[in-house]
Order: sequence, then structure tokens, then C-alpha cells
Amino acid sequence: MRTATAADLRNHFSTVSKWIHEGESVVITKRGRPFATLTPARRRAALPPLNRMARLQKLFPAGPVKGDSRATVDYDRGDR
Repeated sequence: MRTATAADLRNHFSTVSKWIHEGESVVITKRGRPFATLTPARRRAALPPLNRMARLQKLFPAGPVKGDSRATVDYDRGDR
């Protein structure tokens, strides 16, 4: 674990940022005392690709809805 002062953070942020990017944690000191710890962010696992057809088949197991879509929307709105 590396150590940097608050002044180092202000004046040499690119160097401290490089340490963090490389996976190191950095303890920030202020007047010789530990003030904060900067650690690299955890990487998120990539989500699997969305299978849209499987989702549609689950929502509508009987297949596509038959009929006029405009009439269905109007009915749902209460227009007819």
C-alpha cells in the first residue's frame, strides 16, 4: 500500500491516479496522520447478452396478439 500526502494528491494527482489504476491502494495523509484511503473501483461483471426472443416467448407463450393494435390501445385507455 502506497502513501501520499494531501499536497501530493493536489500537485501530483496523475502519479497517484496511475498507482490506483494499477490496482494499488493509497493512504492519504494529512499532517502525518492517515486521512483517507483510495482504492481501485471493483470491476463489474459483464452482463450476458439479452435474449429478446426468449423474453417475448415467455411474455406471450401463445404467440403474437391478434387483432388491431390501435383498437387495443384505445380500449386500454378507455377511449372505446
